Amino acid sequence: MVLAAGVGSRLGPLSDASPKALLEVRGVPMLEIVVRRLIKAGVDGIIVNVFHLADKIEEFVKARRSFGIRIELSRETELLDTGGGLKKAAWFFDDGRPFFLHNADVFSEVDLGAMVRFHAGKAALATLAVRARESGRGFLFDDKGRLCGWQSIPENRTLWARGPIENAQRLAFDGIHVVSPGIFEKMAETGVFPIRQAYLRLAGEGENIFAFRTDSYFWRDIGRPENLQELRRLV
Repeated sequence: MVLAAGVGSRLGPLSDASPKALLEVRGVPMLEIVVRRLIKAGVDGIIVNVFHLADKIEEFVKARRSFGIRIELSRETELLDTGGGLKKAAWFFDDGRPFFLHNADVFSEVDLGAMVRFHAGKAALATLAVRARESGRGFLFDDKGRLCGWQSIPENRTLWARGPIENAQRLAFDGIHVVSPGIFEKMAETGVFPIRQAYLRLAGEGENIFAFRTDSYFWRDIGRPENLQELRRLV
């Protein structure tokens, strides 16, 4: 699943006429970059959630003939956030196999195949691509790499899955997950909710949600105009 519903408000005028997912890096829309990486990793079907300028994304996918694979759109009449958006698209994941959940505004060289193998080896419910980098928010992990909390420095807020853990490591999230479909029957949350809400609750109930370290891989997001310009300069 590619998350492409966001309005991109931090991008200002850049996202007024174009959805964030169609902003280009070296002439290639971000959505295309992400889709082609997923296909290279072995993905043969993708669902894209859409809201802001949804018709433009639909037109783009049709113009690319769905990149030769099955691509569906999950239209949201209101922004459902990551958790709500994923739950709405649950019908798509009917083969019992783990799947990627990937932000459309992320450019990375993370080894997706290695991430899937790690996920399988850990028998994880979810695996999160994370790294040590400057960020106001991050997931917290224990010494075995299991999710134990989440922290927002700007809000001076820490949420624990069970209770405080000494020396928990805060790592910034890359916007890339591998998720097992068993999560859907465990998602008690409804409506609009961030996926971290479900992750923290499930981790508190003993589910395996692991960190996959990506420090050695190139990664950038395009959430702000300066980020987009930097990525265009670096690529």
